[in-house]
Amino acid sequence: MLDVTRRQAPLALAAMLAAARAASAQSKIVFHRGNDGDPETLDPHRTSTVAEAHLLRDLREGLVIHNMRGEVVPGVAESWTMSPDGRLWRFKLRAEARWSNGEPFKASDFVYSFRRIINPETGAKYANLLFPIRNAEAIHKAVPGSSLEELGVSAPDEQTLELVLERPTPYLLELLTHQSALPVHPATIDRAAQEPGRPENWITNGAYALKELAPNSHIRLDRNPHFHDAAHVKIDTVIFYPASDLLAAARRFQAGELHLTTDIPADQFKQLRGKLGEQVRIGPYLATYFLILNSAKAPFDDPRVRRALSLQIDREFIADRVWGGTMLPAYGVIPPHIRNYGERAELDFRHQSMLEREDEARRLLAAAGFGNGIPLEIEFRFNTTDNNRNTALAIAEQWRGIGVETRFVETDFRTHFAYLREGGDFDVARYGWIGDYSDPQNFLFLFQSDNAGFNIGKYASSQFDALMKLAADELDIARRAAVLREADSIVITEQPWIPVLHYSTKNLVSPKLAGFEQNLRGAIPTRFLNLRA
Repeated sequence: MLDVTRRQAPLALAAMLAAARAASAQSKIVFHRGNDGDPETLDPHRTSTVAEAHLLRDLREGLVIHNMRGEVVPGVAESWTMSPDGRLWRFKLRAEARWSNGEPFKASDFVYSFRRIINPETGAKYANLLFPIRNAEAIHKAVPGSSLEELGVSAPDEQTLELVLERPTPYLLELLTHQSALPVHPATIDRAAQEPGRPENWITNGAYALKELAPNSHIRLDRNPHFHDAAHVKIDTVIFYPASDLLAAARRFQAGELHLTTDIPADQFKQLRGKLGEQVRIGPYLATYFLILNSAKAPFDDPRVRRALSLQIDREFIADRVWGGTMLPAYGVIPPHIRNYGERAELDFRHQSMLEREDEARRLLAAAGFGNGIPLEIEFRFNTTDNNRNTALAIAEQWRGIGVETRFVETDFRTHFAYLREGGDFDVARYGWIGDYSDPQNFLFLFQSDNAGFNIGKYASSQFDALMKLAADELDIARRAAVLREADSIVITEQPWIPVLHYSTKNLVSPKLAGFEQNLRGAIPTRFLNLRA
């Protein structure tokens, strides 16, 4: 008899191994989530969009982080102390902190990272957020005699980081949750920047590590086994999908292909709410939807033209009819619920009728040289989503009533914001600002003349700049709020950016997704979530 036992054993073993691998794959928890768009970069010191922030919350961990309720909690730092004068902060780092390649995380990695983002050669758009750190502003502006070694960041030992500030900063911990304060791996970040498409180049310290980067398709992150809290991270793999087509994202959600979306098509809101019930989530958000006017070119350098365009926008119609009640009309730059502030400055025509506003808008345009056969021609740029397109069409139709002729330039998320950040020419551009920390300074700093990264419309006011400097030097919270309110009143009067809406967080949330909570910051770290069977 032919002995077939030996011949069958390898086959049987192979089948068993295959079955084991299949069972292991099936037991992995994979989270499919929509994202606002494709990232331009995953380098935290060069990022600036919400889509990038969602990814970076999973890939990297700063000294402190936001939990699912939007509260500031320990990150790499397990504890911290502040000196009585508020100028020296000392952070004690976790001894078990590791990079995704297994290397120990050291306080000197933060020193390198803070110096890198402040270094003007990095070209960081967000560098000025860190100007509260001693000498940061002088170094970034290349003031003669300044050097990176003089930045107020030091590591007395490998588990201790010290930050020395120019002045007490009441929002410092909130600020340190931002991607500008995230660490990078000193030995590999330059290689990652040169070859960003290779996931192995991105050494990170967060709950997840990059595994696949497929532009216009998906980005896959796998659980980082070296993360200090890996034992409590339930989701093994998270896959982000760019979802600028909100209707398509909603369809994918209803088909079970997505567990979470970061936006909802406004014209489908009532239908989706009727069909999906509590899976549709709406909540307050620290964010404002703007139209940026190019204040550096005629006729948008004329405050009369800017005011006329703002007067003619029916914000209530746009909020209710275009956005289905998911957004609030905005008559101010700063959204509700902001901390460290009092009454917000708002447009003086808020309570006038649209007929009164239209009459004034016509008078202002006539005084600026338009009307009587001379139309105001505007090129309106926006990034592609159904909501943005419908908003642009509604505004253009409203402007048509005062003799404005509008043509559109519509591009994808990544192209739109890259064009604006790189100084591309424009007339009017859609823009949204999501609060990086809950303080009015984070909205008002957008209009400072030296904010090359975000003052996209090139607005300049010496009076406004002086007030912002005065506020930065003011130690009393109430007096500081009063100075910021005065600065706020300048930009709401001159309207270099027209506030249109205050955002809400708008999510479709699968009943399988456990741990999700909406918060003012829109922070959704995957590490705090889980999927039910």
